[in-house]
Amino acid sequence: MTLHHEESGDGTPIVFLHGNPGSSHGWRHVLPHVGGGRLLAPDLIGMGRSPKPDIAYSFADHAGHLDAWFDALGLDDVVLVGHDWGGALAFDFAARHPGRVRGVAFFETIVKPMAWDDVSPQAAERTRKIRTPGVGEQMVLEENLFVRQAFTGGVRTPVADLEPYLAPFPTPESRRPVLAWARQLPLGGEPAEVVARVEAYDEWLAGSTGTPKLLMTFEGSPTLLIGEKVAQWCREHIAALDVVACGEAGHHAQEDRPKEIAGEISAWLDRHGLR
Repeated sequence: MTLHHEESGDGTPIVFLHGNPGSSHGWRHVLPHVGGGRLLAPDLIGMGRSPKPDIAYSFADHAGHLDAWFDALGLDDVVLVGHDWGGALAFDFAARHPGRVRGVAFFETIVKPMAWDDVSPQAAERTRKIRTPGVGEQMVLEENLFVRQAFTGGVRTPVADLEPYLAPFPTPESRRPVLAWARQLPLGGEPAEVVARVEAYDEWLAGSTGTPKLLMTFEGSPTLLIGEKVAQWCREHIAALDVVACGEAGHHAQEDRPKEIAGEISAWLDRHGLR
């Protein structure tokens, strides 16, 4: 089963992995400003224009389909760029295939298992509702709140044209991947299988001294996953890490700061000879 992807350029493969409830569309203002390299942006399984098979959409499901996509395109010696769950999948891929990854850039992603008090009270309350049987289905599948709120409340400036983000999810059934992802945030030790995956890639992040990494940070929004406290954790626990501040943004920062993100990625690639 082939994932849809956008592609441009040639040279070193640089793979941009989106999060929930996004798609390759989220990188549209970033990619033109990155410069050289073979730039690839897939839609994760069940997202964007990729197929929606009848699966659970677990972390392992996503990782397996992404592995198959990498293999089908013969992608080795890659640089990974990840946001949200795309960052987690990038870390996971690198931890399992360290010889295939030259570097990892990331922002607003899951760098470690979280306790409930690591997130804002609003985020904790929303997660509890989403995890509650029946309530989560009503919010995400029936009312489509997760998709609509992501690009109006999870950004500094609401996205004017929501249609490309709404189009992949026209029915409650089509939104099952969104709900599955939303329920897998590793909070309070659950889900255990996701916590285990995160702990495994945390070992790789700490020990991979020869693999350059880039953390892009933002400020000014209560929706941010990586504030100063988590950024400091990254400085202390992630090897070979550069940290750069990219200004004010919401969680879906590529909508707010695309040129800054592209510029910092480009500078980091050149600084470490990654392309």
